[in-house]
Formats: sequence, structure tokens, C-alpha cells
Amino acid sequence: MKKLIIAAGIAVAAFAAQAKDIVDTAVGAGNFKTLAAALQAAGLVDTLKGKGPFTVFAPTDAAFAKIPKADLDALLKDKAKLTAVLTYHVVPGTVMAKDVKAGMVKTVQGGSLTVATAGGVTVDNAKVTATDIVASNGVIHVIDTVVLPK
Repeated sequence: MKKLIIAAGIAVAAFAAQAKDIVDTAVGAGNFKTLAAALQAAGLVDTLKGKGPFTVFAPTDAAFAKIPKADLDALLKDKAKLTAVLTYHVVPGTVMAKDVKAGMVKTVQGGSLTVATAGGVTVDNAKVTATDIVASNGVIHVIDTVVLPK
């Protein structure tokens, strides 16, 4: 009986480790602290912990560092603009790297991202640096620049 309980505990722990949503996956990666803070400031954490599925083009801390500090601070204080910028990085559905095609992709924000595939994948001129980070409610692709809605 004791072995069965231990085995069940291991199985539950293994399932829990695999079941991280987009937010928990990004936070666990360690290089999305600014993105996590921005999601919190915009009130989008619960949305991206929701059912989805979502495809998120996630800017790293280094990508956010390209924005002048005063501009970033102002953005983080403007909830409406911040929400628009963050939801511009999210596409409904799960789009894996093998399924990416050049063209326009509609975002949750309502605008469209321009995806190019020649010489590596870019999204509105932000280079995709890592792909297919799978979460329980979608997928994350890492980008090197924060993209802004037009």
C-alpha cells in the first residue's frame, strides 16, 4: 500500500510539472521577468492562465531593455496602452514553428502581425530566437524585440 501511495504521489507530481500554463512556463524560464510584471500590471495574468489555446510571441527581459526606461515606465503605468501592446503579442490558437507561414496573422489585440520566414522567422521585424515552448494552454515563441501595434 505504501508503494502505491508513493507511486501515485510521483504520478501527480509529474502531471503537475507538465501542466504549467503560459504564465507559469514563462515565469519558470527566468528571462521574462519584465513580461510577467507587465502582464500583472495590465491585469492579463488570469487571461493567459485561462483555457486558451494561445500562441505568445514573448519578448525577453533583454527585448524590454531596448525600450528607453522612461518610455517603459510610462507604458507600465498606462493600463490601456500596455494591454494593447501585450495582446498584440498573442495569437489565438496554437501555432507551432513547423506551421508558421509568411504573411499577416491576426492578434488578440485586433491588429495583425507581419510574419516573414526568409532568413529566419521574424514577427514585425522582431527575430524569433526560440520556438515551441509548450504550455498546457498553448505555445510560446521567444522574440528579441517588443513589437508595437500600428
